[in-house]
Amino acid sequence: MENEQVILSLAALAQTTRLDVFRLLVAAEPDGLPAGEIARHLEVPHNTMSSHLGILSRASLVRSERFSRSIVYRADLEALRAVIAFLLKDCCGGRAEICAPLLAELSPRCPPKVTADA
Repeated sequence: MENEQVILSLAALAQTTRLDVFRLLVAAEPDGLPAGEIARHLEVPHNTMSSHLGILSRASLVRSERFSRSIVYRADLEALRAVIAFLLKDCCGGRAEICAPLLAELSPRCPPKVTADA
């Protein structure tokens, strides 16, 4: 990942509504949310939300897919992983003990889903 893409991604998230949108979409994974539902949930006018979603899309942080008359948005978790990896690539000069608390904070806290065949 290049500096310019990381800067574009971080700049897109450096605004309250866009950060809220991205966090909402991360929580809605893997299904995503229609644009109208995002706007209603965050109480943002549809045209304003469209602008925010466009900025997040250009920053490669969200993807969209059209279903009939709806556009469903999803967080691009691979793009987020790439930004975080870029920021932490040389974490603490390779001293794992310094980075351990940060990496522990990034570990998933979601309980594993129990499947019927388990």
